[in-house]
Order: sequence, then structure tokens, then C-alpha cells
Amino acid sequence: MTELLKNHVAGQWVAGGGEGVTLTDPITGEALVRVSSQGLDLNHAFGFAREEGGTALRALTYAQRAARLAEIVKLLQAKRDDYYAIATANSGTTRNDSAVDIDGGIFTLSYYAKLGASLGDVHALRDGNAASLSKDQSFSVQHVLTPTRGVALFINAFNFPSWGLWEKAAPALLSGVPVIIKPATATAWLTQRMVADVVDAGILPSGALSVICGGSAGLLNQIQAFDVVSFTGSAETAATLRAHPAFVEHGARLNVEADSLNSAILCADATPDTPAFELFVKEVVREMTVKSGQKCTAIRRAFVPEASLEAVLDALKAKLAKMTVGNPRNEAVRMGSLVSREQYENVLAGIAALREEAVLAFDGSSTPLIDADATIAACVAPHLFVVNDPDSAALLHEVEVFGPVATVAPYRVANAANGALPEAHAVALARRGQGSLVASIYSNDDAHLGKLALELADSHGRVHAISPSVQQSQTGHGNVMPMSLHGGPGRAGGGEELGGLRALGFYHRRSAVQASGAAIDALTQNTHLPTA
Repeated sequence: MTELLKNHVAGQWVAGGGEGVTLTDPITGEALVRVSSQGLDLNHAFGFAREEGGTALRALTYAQRAARLAEIVKLLQAKRDDYYAIATANSGTTRNDSAVDIDGGIFTLSYYAKLGASLGDVHALRDGNAASLSKDQSFSVQHVLTPTRGVALFINAFNFPSWGLWEKAAPALLSGVPVIIKPATATAWLTQRMVADVVDAGILPSGALSVICGGSAGLLNQIQAFDVVSFTGSAETAATLRAHPAFVEHGARLNVEADSLNSAILCADATPDTPAFELFVKEVVREMTVKSGQKCTAIRRAFVPEASLEAVLDALKAKLAKMTVGNPRNEAVRMGSLVSREQYENVLAGIAALREEAVLAFDGSSTPLIDADATIAACVAPHLFVVNDPDSAALLHEVEVFGPVATVAPYRVANAANGALPEAHAVALARRGQGSLVASIYSNDDAHLGKLALELADSHGRVHAISPSVQQSQTGHGNVMPMSLHGGPGRAGGGEELGGLRALGFYHRRSAVQASGAAIDALTQNTHLPTA
């Protein structure tokens, strides 16, 4: 029988009961390891994290906690080869795709280590400057941010077992809040191994970092008023979480990142003979195929001027036809598998649903797999759809297929003479996604991109504006950088993560201290005024 991975709770490694759930190689079907959370004393686990882990973390200054994060970075970098091997075996990713998760997570952790060092040896942060409350200036108010005296519970998705861990844990630990991670079961191995390496190295205080693998039953029942929960997953599950008494009755904080029908817009000036056209085509293909399209930020809808529709389809199909799919251990393979056979079935069902109103422009079902058995491997080659009437379409704006699938749709170019943006129709179509994590726009005119970005900003957490001037420096539509906000309104969950120091706000409580000028002066000597 395969190894049963242990959970780390209350400062101890504890094996769950029963046979657990077996994690498999999505290419070969081979059993890898097992996970179980059955029988854990969750009340003790959460209490220990709050009291022991939280107290010890808050005793450290921001700069001291940042130094601990820097130590974790060095440790993880030294063990990268181990993590890559686990990612290939458990997630079916190529080395380049594994880097997005593993190196992306380490980079984010490193960023917050450097950012935290600038906060200094203090235990609280100022929120703005003091303001006088009296005519003689003797009585003032100073807003302060102090770490919440609770635990941060992370319920993560299957697609980013490394990055999903560290993009949440870095700002939480820097803030002085202990962390309990519940990784998605299918790919929990990498998360568990990274936590194990950090715990065994003794870098953090006991109780500061815990991991629970397996089922999530009972976790929310442990959440108290000053705890915070961050969830990444489906909108359906998020709706269930929001209704839990922990949030409805006790007022605990909940951050949600859910479904997102992200868009890419080819601007009216980006005709087929221009550099912006090529940048658009390249990015759509990349977002369809990186991590086999299993990214919450991937392009799902591509809106193009009516006159460019056929040229776009031809260019996309030509690139997709060259995509090699199969076993990521083979150097000829550019796109690996989905994370599991269950996800494989979900993607096929999504493709079948889109076919009810869309035309399949590129059918990847006939793409031969390299070093993989199609009856076992969770491999799906790219599928590209086209919807000729996006105004009448419904599924285009409602169904997210979490795999290498995207849909192209034409938009009407408005007459600029009446003052309207040429892409006004495309903006309206993008908004039908009811709130998204990211939209990317492609034009040869930088000034025009600035105007268009503001039209999209209200309904998107991030707008990625690309022109030829940044083709060598741009970070990519789907890449989430720690300096930028990650989250989105509406359907995308309404949450916010990262964005530099803004991420720390979720883990702090704001309070207004009203006192004499002398008291305010004494207070500010023990705080730091950060800049986002």
C-alpha cells in the first residue's frame, strides 16, 4: 500500500484514520500516496494555532517575520528538484508549467520577504496620518492596523499546490497570523511536502504553519470571529461557504476567488498586418495551453473585430495544430495532462455543453498523444470554438471549461466620430461575464489602451494592456504578479489578494485611536506608515 501522508496540526505530525484517498499520476494512473484527515482533533488544532502560533508570531516584528520568510525562500530553492518531480508525477505538468506554480510561489514569497523588511522592527502599522479632533489641536485621531488575533484558514484549489499556498501564506505570516492550509486533495502532495520541509527546518514558531490533507469536513465549524478564511474554487462551493454561521453569525472574514470567464480583446486598430495582432494570437494560444488551461486567469473568451475574425481563427488554428500533447517526461511534449481523470471528464462535459451554441473551429480530439495511453491519461488537446452571434449567446458568457478551451467571437466596431470607443461592443460583451479576474487588450496605440482599460476596470480585478512597446517586458495575461491585485468582482468572487502591501489588510484589524497629541506621538513611535 502507498505511503499515507501525515497532517501537521498543533505542532505535531498526525496520520489520519482509515485508508484515505489515493493520489495518482494523471498520465499513467499509478498510485502515488494517500491522504486522510479522518479523526483529527480540529478544535485542538485551531486552538493551538491561535494561542501558540499566533502569540509567537505577533511577538516578532514585521522585519523579523520577513527574515523568516527569506529563510523559507532559501530552503525551498534548495529543494526545487524534489518539487518538480512531485509536480510531474501528481499534476502531469511539463517542466515549464511546473515552474509557473513552483517558482511562481517562491518568487511571491521572496517578494513579501523583501517588502516586509521595509516595515521595520515594529508590531503595528499606521493607516494614514493623525487628524485633529479639536480646535486647539490637543485631541487627535490616529488609525492603526494590528494583526488579527485569529487563524487564517486557506482552502485551496487543485491547479496551484505551490503558488496557491505561498501567495496566501506569505502576507499572512508577514502580518503575524498563523496559517492552516487545506490543499485540494487531488494535488495535495506538493503542498504537504513544502510544509513538511519548512516545519522540519524549524524556521517558524510551533503552530504558525499547519496542513490538513484529505476531507474538509468540520473545518468551518472551528472558525471564530477573529479568524479569516480564504477560498479558491467554484462559485457553487463559495455560495455554500458564505452561508455558514461562521460568517453570517460570527462575522469572520471570507475572501473568495471563484469562477472567471476572462476576456482578451483585439482592438480595432490591431489588424492582421500589425504587431499587436501577433501579440494577441500568441497570448491566446499560450493561455489555452499553459498548465493545460487549468488557470483561473486563463483566457476563455476572445473578442475580435468582425473584419478580422477569419484571420484570427486561421492564425490560432495554425499554432494550435503544432501543439504536442502527452507525457510531460517526454521532451517533445509541450502540453501535459489535466490533474485527474475526474477533471478530464469535467472538461469533456464542458466541451459538449459549448457545442450546443458554438462551432468547433479546432478539434483537438484527433491530436495524437505522445507516450500516453488515451484510455488512461487525463490528456485533452486544445479545443477552439467560435460563436458568430455573441449577443444572442448564453453559454459563452456562463460556462467556464477549466481546461485548454477558448471561444472566439466577433464584435462590431463603433464609429469613433460620435465619441464612442471603437471597442464599446467588446467591452459590453466582456461585462457579460458578470465580473472577471482579468481582461487583456491589444492595440498598437498606447494612449488608446489607457482609455480602454478604464472602461474595463469596474468589472475586472486586473486589466492587462499590451502594445508592441512592451512585447519584451510584459508579464503575460494569466501570470499573477505579487505587485498586482489578484481577485475580481461579481462572479469572480469579489475577493482581493496580493497587490503589494494591500494584501496585509485582510489579516489586520483597523482601529481609530483618539487621544492627546502626546499619546498619539508615543503611539506613532511604535508603528510604521507603509506605502502600498
